Amino acid sequence: MERRAIQLRVAGQTYKVVSSAEEDELRHLAELVDERVGALVPKGRAVPANAILLAAIALAHDLEEERGRRTSLERRTRDVLRRVLMRIDHALEMDAEAPVEAEAE
Repeated sequence: MERRAIQLRVAGQTYKVVSSAEEDELRHLAELVDERVGALVPKGRAVPANAILLAAIALAHDLEEERGRRTSLERRTRDVLRRVLMRIDHALEMDAEAPVEAEAE
């Protein structure tokens, strides 16, 4: 994929980013960061230099929480699937052990 320069605006500042990522995706991500900065800094106030860092840390924290929830859900899903498969195996074994009735002629 071709790398190109894209201008992104976050916290009132314009940043030039060179990337091969989709422009729409980068703009969306920049909007998320900008929203988080806006939640940290009251409207009409100057954005301190560390506000973007704080926004990035808050977003990283959200990401880690989501990863934890996903991992927990995956673990529970594997456990449920394992139990279902065991029940199916047991049912198949019981069926295989059942006596075969002779067909009437």
